[in-house]
Amino acid sequence: MKSILKLFVLALLLQSFQCDEDRQDPITEQQLNLLKQEIVDYIDSFECENSENCNTIAFGVKPCGGPIEYLTFPSSVDLNELEAMVESYNQLNLEYNIQTNAVSDCAFVLPPQTVECDNGSCIIVDN
Repeated sequence: MKSILKLFVLALLLQSFQCDEDRQDPITEQQLNLLKQEIVDYIDSFECENSENCNTIAFGVKPCGGPIEYLTFPSSVDLNELEAMVESYNQLNLEYNIQTNAVSDCAFVLPPQTVECDNGSCIIVDN
C-alpha cells in the first residue's frame, strides 16, 4: 500500500515539474502538507538505536532562501530515497513561493546543535 501511495505522489510530482506554460493548476498548500506528511511518515517508519544514529536534513525553502526547518531521521533510512523526497518537496515549495509571491522573516535557520534518540525516534533537543 505504501509503495502505491509513493508511486501516486511521485506521478503527481512529475506532473508538477512540467514547464510553467504547461501548468494548469497552481500548487496548493494542501499538496505541500500532504507531501510533507508522506516524508514524515517515511522517516517514522524507521527507528534509531542510539543518538549517534540520528541525522538532520534541511527541509523546505523560505522565500528569501534557506531552509524552513530541519527534519531528524535515523541512519537506517534509505538516504538516497529521503534526499530525493526532500528535494522534490523543496522544488515544489520553491514553485509555490514564486506563485504566491510569498514573503518570510528571512531569518536564517541553523542546523540543530543536539539531536538524540528517544524511544526509537530522533528528536531535536535544542537548537
